Amino acid sequence: MRALKLLALLPFAALLGGCDFVVLAPAGDIAVQQRDLVVISTVLMLIIVLPVMALTVFFAWRYRQSNTAAPYEPEWDHSTQLELVIWSAPLLIIICLGALTWMGTHLLDPYRSLGRIAADKPIESKDAPLNVEVVALDWKWLFIYPDYGVAAVNELAAPVDRPIRFRITASSVMNSFYIPALAGQIYAMPGMETKLHAVANKEGTYRGFSANYSGAGFSGMHFDFKSLSGADFDKWIASAKASSNMLGRTDYLQLERPSQNDPVRLYRSVDRDLYKAVLNMCVEPGKMCMSEMMAIDAKGGLGREGFNNTLPLTYDKYARRGAPLGSEPTFVAGICSMDEIKDAPSHEVTAPLDLTPLRGFGLKRPPFSPAHPSSTSLLLGQRPKSEVLRRTA
Repeated sequence: MRALKLLALLPFAALLGGCDFVVLAPAGDIAVQQRDLVVISTVLMLIIVLPVMALTVFFAWRYRQSNTAAPYEPEWDHSTQLELVIWSAPLLIIICLGALTWMGTHLLDPYRSLGRIAADKPIESKDAPLNVEVVALDWKWLFIYPDYGVAAVNELAAPVDRPIRFRITASSVMNSFYIPALAGQIYAMPGMETKLHAVANKEGTYRGFSANYSGAGFSGMHFDFKSLSGADFDKWIASAKASSNMLGRTDYLQLERPSQNDPVRLYRSVDRDLYKAVLNMCVEPGKMCMSEMMAIDAKGGLGREGFNNTLPLTYDKYARRGAPLGSEPTFVAGICSMDEIKDAPSHEVTAPLDLTPLRGFGLKRPPFSPAHPSSTSLLLGQRPKSEVLRRTA
C-alpha cells in the first residue's frame, strides 16, 4: 500500500520539480502500461482522499461552536450505515489496488518477454528482439550489440517497434539502469545479471541515466537513447562499424577505470566473450571466473585447502583501478581453459595436478587416490593446462 502511495505521488513530484512529464508521456509500450498503472492507482486512492478532505472541512464548519442550528447529540455512539460506508469503500479500493498490483507485477515483469509491440499490435514471428548487453561502469555506460559485433559508450540506439532484450550487469558498485520513456528502472549489480524487455514506439532521443547513487561521478552518468527508424538504425550500426576503435579485454580494462563525463564512443568490434567475462569477474588473463569457482564447488570443492582461495576471488576494484589506497591485486588463477572444459569428456580421469605454482595462494596439492579422488583435475572432469597455473599479479 505504501509503495502504491509513492507511485501516486509521482505526477505531483514531476509537477513540483518542473519536469517534462516524461513518465506520463512515454515513448514505449511498457512505459505506457506503467503510466496507466500510476494514473489508475492515483484515481482509485483519490476516491477516498478527496471525500475525506471535503468532509473534514464540512464537519469543522457545520459543527463549529457558533453554529447553534446544528444538531447536538452527546449520547450518539453508533451508526450501522456509517460503519458500512467507512469500512466497505476502503476495502473495495484495496481489493482493486491489490488486483492491479498483482496483474502489473506479472504482466510488467522486466524478465518477461514482450507479448505485444503496442496495444493494437501483437508480436509476430518476424519481430526478432534486439539483444543489448549493458555494463554499468564508473561512471559511464557500455552497450554491447552481440548480434552486430559493435559497442558504444554513453549512447544507446534501437529501431522503432522492435523488441529490445537487455542483459544488464555492473563492473563495480550497484547502479540502476533507467530510461523513463522506455521502461521502469532495473538494477545493475556486479557478478549478477538482470534482464529487461522493452520496446520503443516513437522516434526521438530520450534521456537515460543511473537512478542509484554510485560515487563521485554519478551526476554525469547519463546517456542518450535514440529511437530510430529501421533505415536510420542501420546507418547507426554502419557508423559504429566505421569507427577506428576496437574493444578487446585490454581495452576494456582501460575503459573500466573511473572517469567522469565521458564522450560518446563507438567501437567497430568487440571481444565476443567480453560481457561473459565481465559478468563472471574474470576479464584479466588467467583469473578464475566466478562460474568456474561455482563449478568446482558443485563438484565438491577443493576441500579444506580451498578456504584460502575465497578471499582473493573477492572483486577488488580499488587495486585493479589504480586507487591510491588500493593494494597489489591478487586473485585465484584459472585452472583450465574454456576450450578444454567444452571438449574434454566428463568421465576423463587425469593424473594428479601439480599445484606448486599456486603455493602463493595458499593452495596445496591435495592427496589423490582413485577411491577418493580429490585432485582439481578430476573435480573439473577435464585435463587442465598446467601452463596457465601461474600466479598473476
